[in-house]
Amino acid sequence: MGKRYADAWSAVVDLLVANGVDTCFGLPGDDLELLRALDAAGLELVPCRDQRNAMYMATGYALQSGRLAVCALGKGPAVTHAATGLLEARESGAPVLVLAAGAPERRRGSGGFQELDQVAVAAPLVRWAHRVGHPDRLVPATVTALTRAMGPPAGPVYLEVPDDVRTAEILVTAERPTLPAPLAVEPVPGAPGPALAALRASRRPVVLVGGGMRHRNDGGVVERFAERLGAALFTTASGRGAVDERHPLFCGLAGLYAAAPARELWSSCDLVVSLAGRLEETAVEGGTPWPPVTVVQVNTDPGGLSAEFPGPRVLGDARHAVLGWSRALEEGGGDAAEGWVKRVADAREAMSREVEGELARAAALPEIRIAELLAALDATAAEPRVLVQENGLQDMWSYCFPFHAGGGSIVPSEQTPLGFGAAAAIGVKRAAPDHEVTAFVGDGAFLAARADIAVTAASHGGVLYVVLCNGGYGWLDAQRARLGLDADRHSFARPGAPPPAVDEGPGLHCRVLRDKAALTEEVRAARQFCSGGGTAVLMVPVAPDDIAPPIRDAEVVPQ
Repeated sequence: MGKRYADAWSAVVDLLVANGVDTCFGLPGDDLELLRALDAAGLELVPCRDQRNAMYMATGYALQSGRLAVCALGKGPAVTHAATGLLEARESGAPVLVLAAGAPERRRGSGGFQELDQVAVAAPLVRWAHRVGHPDRLVPATVTALTRAMGPPAGPVYLEVPDDVRTAEILVTAERPTLPAPLAVEPVPGAPGPALAALRASRRPVVLVGGGMRHRNDGGVVERFAERLGAALFTTASGRGAVDERHPLFCGLAGLYAAAPARELWSSCDLVVSLAGRLEETAVEGGTPWPPVTVVQVNTDPGGLSAEFPGPRVLGDARHAVLGWSRALEEGGGDAAEGWVKRVADAREAMSREVEGELARAAALPEIRIAELLAALDATAAEPRVLVQENGLQDMWSYCFPFHAGGGSIVPSEQTPLGFGAAAAIGVKRAAPDHEVTAFVGDGAFLAARADIAVTAASHGGVLYVVLCNGGYGWLDAQRARLGLDADRHSFARPGAPPPAVDEGPGLHCRVLRDKAALTEEVRAARQFCSGGGTAVLMVPVAPDDIAPPIRDAEVVPQ
């Protein structure tokens, strides 16, 4: 029952097809046999011009779909160029299989063409890194890579196929190994212990949802848990999209991005329940620091359990923990104080009034303000939809609930590499072709991904790019101003500079938006163009002082 493959890529692609992979992103090197193998199997390669963007696209695909994404690279500098994307995929917990070429084994140590110890480069940035040393080891190594990528915990893996293995005939004589089947676990009531005791004792709880709950909240189990607990519901930046933002207990993002009324809730809570998230800097600092309260943490990844906070830490599946705790709470004990849920409702009303006030102030100004732009995006959006974001000074407006509510969300991890959202939107659209996908990015990020946006437009069509144009890097320019450095000598942004040029083609529509009165209709027309498979780019010049209130309140930029 053996099977013979003409080369290594044919064997690898056969395994990918058997495990549900239908798309590959990348920029291969000279080894175009991979393209031949993909064509033969009916898989499509989304061709890229930059290895970093290829990794960002694969990461966006994996985060949106929850399925394995594949990224193909060449060797040597191709791997080092992709390193930032590897880092982002690891920090985002994205299941990405990186297939890289490599110098042949017989030439190792000779200083051959593009020879590099690529495993040593990749290993610190991935869950697992391996170089296939012999054709007989190709299939087991590929199955191991697929297993490690999907986890838990999920994350990128690196598999290097050197040239002499790549061109060798692959003979599989035994039954092909399959991926491990997950054990279905029936949730049971949470066992008595410190975590359950803390839940029952709390009267002013907060539930903080991290990125690990993405694709783990079927049936709204987190929302039902928050209801049973009477908890204010927050997310980290990476966790946005995991819960329903229209839920009456949802109060936005925690930490740096929280509005003033939400920060007041934090300052008086008596318990934080962190579900499948890392308690990194932006989630716990900025605005109002966390009060010294018990923090219950749940994570499948030991590395995601912080030792910086007092309280029980639970190593396990946060979905199962929530289901078990909910069942235990139903059996008695642990009702939240009646006034707490009302305070949550009051905070949400106060945040809505702040948005109304911000829009009223914006209406009195001649230029388009970002709050108005987000309102126009919401007013014209359909369902289902996804907002893909960057993490620059002004695109952080979209982090600040309730300026953009509803739909899914893809954001960079705390590493925040420039251009992630602009490129990741292409992978998101490939993963969710029936969704409206809007990329809300700065002009610096757009420029980093512009070549790939144009090249891949035909294969991903349907992404709306909304580009905030301040002439460069607004965050760095704000820090320059904060330190009083000379703007001419240290220029990071050029307000009023012309927006980046985009070559329009049959599938690419570009507009510069300056007329406030026409804003909503311009956005609606762009969405209509995207619905036909085109890529629309809306350039919006923005003022340097147009900064989201929570960012201003945190005093990390000049007032």
